[in-house]
Amino acid sequence: MGEPRITLVGRDGCHLCDDAREVVRRVAEDTGAGWVELDVDDDPDLLRQYGEMVPVVLVDGSQHDFYRVDERRLRDALQGRRLGVFRPRRG
Repeated sequence: MGEPRITLVGRDGCHLCDDAREVVRRVAEDTGAGWVELDVDDDPDLLRQYGEMVPVVLVDGSQHDFYRVDERRLRDALQGRRLGVFRPRRG
């Protein structure tokens, strides 16, 4: 099995992190995507980068969401779709 596609960066005692964890868990379970959770307070680099932005969700190593995790956007990101991008019709 490869690297997890979803990374949740959070901290203990963070109610938004608890909410995000449930969204990530549900989406990962439904899609089969692996996920990992990291504590921002255990890693000086993560703390410097994300500090008060937690929770932060990364998809395939790129920042996807922070504070509130939108389930639909996360599912779309895992499928390679981006919401809100205008694509003109051809033909």
